[in-house]
Amino acid sequence: MALYPQNEEDTPTILIVDEDASVRHSLRFSLAVEGFAVRTYRTAGELLSAAGVPKRGCLIVDYNLSDMTGLDLVARLRTRAVPLPVILITTNPTGIVRRRAEQAGVPLIEKPLLGDSLINGIQAALVRAASYP
Repeated sequence: MALYPQNEEDTPTILIVDEDASVRHSLRFSLAVEGFAVRTYRTAGELLSAAGVPKRGCLIVDYNLSDMTGLDLVARLRTRAVPLPVILITTNPTGIVRRRAEQAGVPLIEKPLLGDSLINGIQAALVRAASYP
């Protein structure tokens, strides 16, 4: 059973930015099963040039993108006043990446994405975002 209604206005949209097609496809499938609307992008540039960002949702961003790091993308989105919460995903993050993510206020979840860690992170991010005025 889906967690969220299928009314497009009420359904949170998850934006996924990851260059690995298999990650994008598997996340699209699993998050759609949970009731989310999902949009995927291969690069940061694709997301930055996309028309319109949903009012309600969450960004799932890989740290290792070819055109910029996931945290650089987050910084760019924040200068554009994009209000969506972000979750950074990556494999074997260094201490520097962990500190940068923490300083940016971005939760980090390590790949492989095991169990319910990502869905729990998304739900927590949506709850936090809903509590902001």
